Amino acid sequence: MQQLYQNNREIRAAKPADSGQWRSLPGPRSQEYLKRQEARESNARSYPRRITLAIKEAKGIFIKDVDGHTYFDCLSGAGTLALGHNHPVVLEAMQQTLDGSYPLHTLDLTTPIKDQFVEQLFASLPPKFAKVAKIQFCGPTGADAVEAALKLVKTATGRRSILSFSGGYHGMTNGSLSLTGSLAPKQEISGLMPDVHFLPYPYNYRCPFGLGGDDSQKVSAKYIEHLLDDPESGIVKPAGMILEAVQGEGGVIPAPDHWLREMARITSERGIPLILDEIQAGIGRTGKLYAFEHAGITPDVVLLSKAIGGSLPLSVVLYNKNLDLWKPGAHAGTFRGNQLAMAAGAATLKFIIENNLAHQAQVLGDRLLSHLREIQKDHPCLGDVRGRGLMLGAEIINPRMGITAHPELAKQIQAECLQRGLILELGGRFGTVVRFLPPLIITAEQIDAVSEIFAESVAAAEQKLA
Repeated sequence: MQQLYQNNREIRAAKPADSGQWRSLPGPRSQEYLKRQEARESNARSYPRRITLAIKEAKGIFIKDVDGHTYFDCLSGAGTLALGHNHPVVLEAMQQTLDGSYPLHTLDLTTPIKDQFVEQLFASLPPKFAKVAKIQFCGPTGADAVEAALKLVKTATGRRSILSFSGGYHGMTNGSLSLTGSLAPKQEISGLMPDVHFLPYPYNYRCPFGLGGDDSQKVSAKYIEHLLDDPESGIVKPAGMILEAVQGEGGVIPAPDHWLREMARITSERGIPLILDEIQAGIGRTGKLYAFEHAGITPDVVLLSKAIGGSLPLSVVLYNKNLDLWKPGAHAGTFRGNQLAMAAGAATLKFIIENNLAHQAQVLGDRLLSHLREIQKDHPCLGDVRGRGLMLGAEIINPRMGITAHPELAKQIQAECLQRGLILELGGRFGTVVRFLPPLIITAEQIDAVSEIFAESVAAAEQKLA
């Protein structure tokens, strides 16, 4: 990998020349774009309200705005850009597809590119799951995979109820929003999917049982098992259980390995398909190719999108062939045959595996986590620092009020980071978790530079809100 980048100073640079320098945002040219965007785009737009810039160029971990400012991108398309922006192997795969006069749109008809993608994807799966897996190509987004999975398990089991978890995020379409824990986007929407039942996720820092630590996961598992066996629970036998091995948008909350193994046991013993949403955590981000591998479990259904398309829209459902009971045409989608995305996705996955980027994500994630914990010592407003691999979060609190969430400080930290050339996003309860999702090609030097900017930004934000 180092040889591939040896002639590319922009990708290998520890930080851009203007990073760490305070700049007034948005810049004048970005402001012009943002004004036109505000006038024409939906009021539902979100990122431009907090990340106030217009992007002109992007390469590796860096993006440059129309005003000439360069930033570390530790949002990475919400985890989509596993190899960063415009990675050479991704561009080459796309260019070969375009130069070869291959079809770009094929519905679900097969092609050599599609066949290669499936081969590469199945080779990346844990062998036990790969032996029994089938694949369904969906529409372009992760929510499409969620919707397909719901139809799959309901068809296979003949049941209707679905178990989900508080803090989980599965999308914004009708069914996926019904499974999502966040209340804000649901408030004004009637007619969401019925028979969705939310269960307590083992969130140690804010334990729903007031316990924390190992007791939290033990009580959560015991409660769920009792609920499923109680004839007076009010919940009919579920068609499936859906969860994230690391809750992303919910605040970067890793599920304990033992708890995941308990969920696999509980669902298996009761014939309930277990659906692992790996849309954000999958493809190397957590230190394994798939986040559920940390616990050594074999799910019934795995959902993939984001990084699987190599930066282009693509989503798939992988599932145990025993569930393959739906009829031809039971699930379709016009854009499930995105050949450019399959070419880019296969190249991305191959590069990640050949260069052991999952392990590198673990090593560099540990380095970043160590920096964050050092910053935490001087700034107790970082109430909890957690995550796995290069999927990390720092929960911002008001330490003078216990672990009370401090959304104003979290927003100020994000703004201070942006002004110093670092793009981060917020998530979790009350939007108080600062989230780190850098591309997997980030270097140790860049980890150090990002941490330095973050430390300066936390100090500046605390001073402004003191």
